[in-house]
Amino acid sequence: MINKPIAYLCSEYPAISHTFIYREIESLRKAGITVHTASIRKPSNLQFMTAAEQNEAVQTIMVLATPPPLMVKAHIHSLLKNPAGYLRMAVEASKLLFKGPKSPVKALAYFLEAGILLEWMHRLGITHIHEHFGNPTAIVAILMKTYGGMSYSTSIHGPDIFYAVDSALLAEKIQKASFVRCISHYCRSQIMRISDSESWNRQHIVRCGVDPDLYAVRPDPGNKVPSIICVGRLVPAKGQHILLESCLLLKNKGLQFHLTLIGEGPDRLSLENFVARNDLKEMVTFTGVLGQDKVRQHYDKADLFVLASFAEGVPVVLMEAMAKEIPVISTRITGIPELIEHGQDGLLATPGDAEELASQMQTLLNHPELRLQFGKAGRKKVKASYNQHDNNLKMVDLLNQASAQS
Repeated sequence: MINKPIAYLCSEYPAISHTFIYREIESLRKAGITVHTASIRKPSNLQFMTAAEQNEAVQTIMVLATPPPLMVKAHIHSLLKNPAGYLRMAVEASKLLFKGPKSPVKALAYFLEAGILLEWMHRLGITHIHEHFGNPTAIVAILMKTYGGMSYSTSIHGPDIFYAVDSALLAEKIQKASFVRCISHYCRSQIMRISDSESWNRQHIVRCGVDPDLYAVRPDPGNKVPSIICVGRLVPAKGQHILLESCLLLKNKGLQFHLTLIGEGPDRLSLENFVARNDLKEMVTFTGVLGQDKVRQHYDKADLFVLASFAEGVPVVLMEAMAKEIPVISTRITGIPELIEHGQDGLLATPGDAEELASQMQTLLNHPELRLQFGKAGRKKVKASYNQHDNNLKMVDLLNQASAQS
């Protein structure tokens, strides 16, 4: 194993909605890779995270929190170390006035961020950086690659970035990366769609995953009234309004259940208004933001997990629920059917169809033996294909190869 130090770069790290990145980095460290972490902005909701995540935040460079004198010092360092590279990076940043963001403010911001990160990487002896999501942080990585002496790779999840291929400069990010990690076949197909076939061998499917030991089989919840949970930000893409419409249909049929919505977001007020208008207050609970330790406590009490999303990558919360043998229902979109095989280890509904979703929920609410069957099959699927430690062995190989070549 080469084991040169590498960096992980995110727009926000650690993040309450992306705990899987923290767990991925921890898994890589256990496999022997030295990983340093960088975040463009300070994390929000840090107070809800575990002590380990809070400690990780302390060890992470927060780029935009760098005091102006240190920003200047970092750029002077980068200029003196490689004047030609610094000029190339400035020229590359100036191109963002005419492509991608087409914004002088953003072009300058990305240039400043790149200079700060370069000094940090030089100090730690890092020559390869891995970026998550292919968002604007990948543009910062491109600028650093242009400077010279380093390489970068990226993890693409989708689907939002696939809706803005040109403005996000996604094709360029893919073309310049040492390798692209795709979280699903669906994701890779979208990357292949906008890239030359000669580059397809650098696009690797490395699924996200969970630790089956951390997400061990829950005890029988023993609920008199079945408990349904949904974990995710309260945003339109998660489809919680459709989930509530389905719950109203089930209530009108006389079914008993209790739904817990775990998460926070701009849709909360409209969701609460729907609950109030339709007399669902006794059947629906909003928890707000919870850390991963508190979320696991809710998993242990759940009879059913439902995610009615319109747009997703492959949700890790589904893997977490399946690992704990909670039967799951979600929608036939993007990479979700790669995780859930309808009728085998869960159920799928048409996105946006409240009646079909309600029908699938009714099936599992009325048939506890089917819930048990899907729960066992779901954990088996996760252990076979979405075990975080097994999947990260591929990342270890890819990162070592990229670091050795940088």
